[in-house]
Amino acid sequence: MNQPLFGRLTVGLTLGLGQFVIMGLTAWCHVRHMRTRVDPLARGLRSRLHETESRRARTTAPPQGAGQPLRHGTRGFRTW
Repeated sequence: MNQPLFGRLTVGLTLGLGQFVIMGLTAWCHVRHMRTRVDPLARGLRSRLHETESRRARTTAPPQGAGQPLRHGTRGFRTW
């Protein structure tokens, strides 16, 4: 680990700096995968859910004199 490569740059320091490069590449690949594969699926499922809920809300009438009906699932999903 203490073997010099170029001047004051050693093998251990090179491996330590290489970890940052590997972590950056891993994070970039993860973000690219999520944006291209997972997010479109999640958007599609979310739109289908909202479509089904709105269709269900239109077909079921609230009981007379009950005020506002309880609506489940209106909170949605929070993003990070």
